[in-house]
Amino acid sequence: MQLECSPSQNPIMALLQSATLPPLRSICCSTSSKHPITYPSSISSSGSSSSSSSSWAPNKKNAALVGLVRRKTAFAVRSSLDTAATVGQVTEVDKDTFWPIVNAAGDKTIVLDMYTQWCGPCKIIAPKYVELSQKYDDVIFLKLDCNQENKPLAKELGIRVVPTFKILKHDKVVKEVTGAKFDDLVAAIETVRTS
Repeated sequence: MQLECSPSQNPIMALLQSATLPPLRSICCSTSSKHPITYPSSISSSGSSSSSSSSWAPNKKNAALVGLVRRKTAFAVRSSLDTAATVGQVTEVDKDTFWPIVNAAGDKTIVLDMYTQWCGPCKIIAPKYVELSQKYDDVIFLKLDCNQENKPLAKELGIRVVPTFKILKHDKVVKEVTGAKFDDLVAAIETVRTS
């Protein structure tokens, strides 16, 4: 069964029909061209596959469409080093990519899982951490392996035990959860998201 509705019956349909859209891959919803938020997609507005990119700023005419696209697709935060953290998945970072991603995130909430390869509790909570990344579409989830290579960053962030979860907002650590305490992590994320 297919439902049809005319633009006069549905304002979203009218907006979709009247808007000239670039490929969803290149929709830019950031007011800063320095750190645009891009929406990854393999389809263009015409329904065909496209790999072109262009800047597209929302305006009053297409503001509702931007909200619709924002709710239906994931977005990526790109830093100047061309590293990206995509909402809806966990992104592995290192000492070179962590701060550029945090700086590019702006006012988004960031959760950093600091772990080691040999840590048993880290391995147990890892699948739950991935589930959280899929649940919260307005939070960026990162992972940092606290090995010798990343030791300077781990020391800078003040890690004492693994796993440690650091929650950042506006480039600052605002909450910390030590150990594989899933309920405490969820509570901390909720607190920072709503503040």
